[in-house]
Amino acid sequence: MLHNPRNLLWLLPLLVLMTSPLWSPTLIEFLQPRGGHGIPQINLDDEEQEQRFVMEAIAITMSTGGRVDWEITAEQAFTGKSDKEIGMAGVQATYTGTDQEKTLITSNQGTYQINDRHLTLVEDVVIDKPLSRQTLLTDLLHYYSDRRIVVCPGKVELRGPDFRIRAGSLEYDLTTEGYDFSDRVRVDLGI
Repeated sequence: MLHNPRNLLWLLPLLVLMTSPLWSPTLIEFLQPRGGHGIPQINLDDEEQEQRFVMEAIAITMSTGGRVDWEITAEQAFTGKSDKEIGMAGVQATYTGTDQEKTLITSNQGTYQINDRHLTLVEDVVIDKPLSRQTLLTDLLHYYSDRRIVVCPGKVELRGPDFRIRAGSLEYDLTTEGYDFSDRVRVDLGI
């Protein structure tokens, strides 16, 4: 009946197809992935879910009226107490005033609150105005972008070419460029 080997070759796939209901459930069960590989379910509507990150470098640019006011860089950045707060280490900032004078600011640490546009610099804050030859030293500085005010609630020292001012606190308005020193102000002239 089947004398030709070519006819036997057609019988093999036919035999596999006819017997598949017997062996296919066992094969499917054997090849099915075992537990632990499923995709976790994430609730994206959960307001308590926060994003955490650590970056080796970051740059933040703040502008007013289409003009860049602040350029802030940090050696390391990370999530703060919430995901709306960026913590920074090794902070360097440049403020460009309306007269285009650049003010250079360095600090060991800082935080930037995204929603409030509030910059806080901590530990060895140095503000240098090269054209005016003025340097301000403090340990804590707050910049409120909406009011354009710098507040140093702790001790400050302002050095110029022929003066030195030491005070318990400072408030500086970037719009009017007015200083407000308070708490035991001491002025040394003709240094």
